[in-house]
Amino acid sequence: MNFPKVAVVILNWNGVKYLKEFLPSVMASTYPNLEIILGDNASTDQSVNFVKENFPSIRIVKNEKNFGFAGGYNLVLKQVEAEYFVLLNSDVEVSAGWIEPMIEMMQGDEQIAAAQPKILSFRNKDTFEYAGAAGGFIDHFGYVFCRGRLFDSLEKDLGQYNSPSEIFWASGASFFIRSSIWKDSGGLDADFFAHMEEIDLCWRLKNRGYKIMYCPESEVYHVGGGTLSVESSFKTYLNFRNNLVMLQKNLPGNKALLIIFIRFWLDLLSLIKFLMQGNAKNAFAVTKAHVYFIGNYSKNQRKKAVSSAQSNKLGIYQKSIVWQFFGKGVKKFSELKF
Repeated sequence: MNFPKVAVVILNWNGVKYLKEFLPSVMASTYPNLEIILGDNASTDQSVNFVKENFPSIRIVKNEKNFGFAGGYNLVLKQVEAEYFVLLNSDVEVSAGWIEPMIEMMQGDEQIAAAQPKILSFRNKDTFEYAGAAGGFIDHFGYVFCRGRLFDSLEKDLGQYNSPSEIFWASGASFFIRSSIWKDSGGLDADFFAHMEEIDLCWRLKNRGYKIMYCPESEVYHVGGGTLSVESSFKTYLNFRNNLVMLQKNLPGNKALLIIFIRFWLDLLSLIKFLMQGNAKNAFAVTKAHVYFIGNYSKNQRKKAVSSAQSNKLGIYQKSIVWQFFGKGVKKFSELKF
């Protein structure tokens, strides 16, 4: 195996506690042609000083303000040269040989644009982690899920997803992509700020016929919720808003209108559920997401992806994951019929 240059880029915002805990594992990576870079989104804690003092070999690229996950990575990666970029969350512990199998897989097939490793929970290392698990999928109505994770139901890793396979989206927690394809695609949509931007990118790449892959020979351990907590109403706003924009951008015209119309009603049910739970902030976040979507419809229409004849639809579940999970009680990916 030859060793093309790999740049592991960790985007940080006030995450010094994670850098202290997890940078040593990244530094112990055995891949021979590797550059490790800290992209900093204008942190106000001791992140940058800590890295300078303790890991002087790590290159630091500073952004002038917090541009979020999407905008932050776009700016940092403009200043990085490598054949492969790895977008790695600061709250991820890696194993020493985590890079080699990923690059070997991608080198073996030029149609592979992006890939992810097996993502397990840092706190429960025998259990898949929410943000990626064993690879991402999407249903007919734009709801996303993973092998090993349906909504908040997490499976234990019993080797059931130990075969390399094509997926629909790779997790931004540990995201491998060819730099040439990153540049050609324009990277992440900076307007997303955070959440679902990697899914949008993968969908754009799938629309152009590329493959997104899962590589179980590589394992990483993710804390999750490191920047925005699960309870954050801002996170709720971003998830609902970005999901609608992603559907508009990546589905063909008439289908996009139909699915978004249906999603408006499904989102209304979510809003009512939040109100019944006494969670007015999350209910308002759903409303705010829809107001943004309508107000920016024309702008996002201009970003609409060009779907080629060889558009790759593998990984789209042509039914409703909501109905399967809440209506039929399906709690494991392996129980779904594709």
